[in-house]
Amino acid sequence: MRSNRTKFGKTVKVEQPYAIFTNAQGWEWRVLKTYQTAKKEKDNPYARWFVAVRSPLTYGSWEYGDTYSREIKEYGTIISAKQEWLMEYGI
Repeated sequence: MRSNRTKFGKTVKVEQPYAIFTNAQGWEWRVLKTYQTAKKEKDNPYARWFVAVRSPLTYGSWEYGDTYSREIKEYGTIISAKQEWLMEYGI
């Protein structure tokens, strides 16, 4: 029986994120925690991830907070991830 708990529910440090997404506008999102499994996120338009983000607006500093996972996947491209993450999200 598979657990309904996410494998990524423990907050990790910004230097060791579960996944990194970027875009051409200079944004970088580092996923530090998720609240649901990838399967449950598909049915939840408000699924969120705890991330560290930096952009041209943060002047090189990290800002931390929750972001809708769909927005990161829509506006960003994954550039790096732990193997376990790639298997869970099928990316």
